[in-house]
Amino acid sequence: MSIAVARFTWGSYLLRLLGALVLVFVTYNPHEISYYHWLRPALSDFSRLGAVMAFAGVVILILWAIYLRATFRSLGAFGTLLAVAFFATLIWVFITYVPLATDNYKVIVYLGMVALAGVLSAGVSWSHVRRRITGQLDVDDVDQ
Repeated sequence: MSIAVARFTWGSYLLRLLGALVLVFVTYNPHEISYYHWLRPALSDFSRLGAVMAFAGVVILILWAIYLRATFRSLGAFGTLLAVAFFATLIWVFITYVPLATDNYKVIVYLGMVALAGVLSAGVSWSHVRRRITGQLDVDDVDQ
């Protein structure tokens, strides 16, 4: 039985990165246009929680579960730690060599959010990258 394998390209990775960025920034962002800021009043007064707000929360949780599960299954604990270290040191390089207003907390928060999206996108892309590098497939479920 042959398996049809879609070609993984830079465009494929950029779509995964865009999806991770949307998920991270919809969940929280420092401009207070996020699910967290929408939900915050309902945390102190539960009667303000509406059906649409709850539904959106469930959808966001599902997306986080998909991204996190794919990241941990693909990279493993050590690989995820390496991805976090990679993006953390990349932020360090940016802060050191690029003139940024690091006294503004929003700049640091944005860097951290982009780094988190980078880790997630690396996680959901790693199986494809590994297959391109080694020719080996990652198989989690086997038909019997």
